[in-house]
Amino acid sequence: MPVAVVTDSTAYLPPELVRTHRLTVVPLTVVLNGAEGLEGVETRPDDATRALGARRVSVSTSRPAPEQFGRTYRRLLDEGADGVVSVHLSAELSGTVEGARAAADLDDRVAVVDSRSAGMGIGFPVLAAVRAAESGADLAGVRDAALAAVDRTRVLFYVDTLEFLRRGGRINAAEALLGTALSVKPIMHMVDGAIVLRDKVRTASRGVARLVELAVEAAGDDQVDLAVHHLAAPQRAEQLLDALRARLGERLYDTYLTEAGAVVAAHAGPGLASVVVYRRPRH
Repeated sequence: MPVAVVTDSTAYLPPELVRTHRLTVVPLTVVLNGAEGLEGVETRPDDATRALGARRVSVSTSRPAPEQFGRTYRRLLDEGADGVVSVHLSAELSGTVEGARAAADLDDRVAVVDSRSAGMGIGFPVLAAVRAAESGADLAGVRDAALAAVDRTRVLFYVDTLEFLRRGGRINAAEALLGTALSVKPIMHMVDGAIVLRDKVRTASRGVARLVELAVEAAGDDQVDLAVHHLAAPQRAEQLLDALRARLGERLYDTYLTEAGAVVAAHAGPGLASVVVYRRPRH
């Protein structure tokens, strides 16, 4: 491809898509009680969920260094790419985009896109960029394809508790207190790259049902691709995907089901169920 596409490990793309499209994935780092591990390489989701369940165990995450992005971009350009489009985790959640931009500033053949999202909220813009690159689009065309997909992607997710998001500073203390005080199960969504409380339900089963309703609403009248993520909750994810297939019928095209990685595990905790809706462009 004339333009190479790079993303980070929090896109949680199915491995077969990474191989098929020759994507480059830069891993974030997860720190468990001071021991660092690269997400998806050295640290798995269950490593983080086990740590979260233990007492006196600290769990944190860190972005890739700008130098790591720089090495990645130079390698791809040296291997013959005319340009690189790099699509990453929301700047509201991580310094990953900042690190990528610091490296990209050194070469005008690299364009960085803030997905304003996480999980397949990054992955769908990455796939749009890849399709544009495979069709021969130039750097600007591939970047614009990713940006257009960002605007057509919605992320919704259910968590058993807001405590882990509060600990990691991903939501404010008032929202976390509200959820705890009322003993409710929160449904969150991404708004301008930030995690915002969308709804409150009383039970996990109602949480899944409400996710289905909100995802169908997000799909509107469009044909859609869907991704479902989970953390230590495969049955919940299967239930969610089955219900969405029944509701969306022939408007549903590609579907993906993956377990989220250790970075999201560190901040969301076990029990997460997420649906990402990508509205396909109308031709």
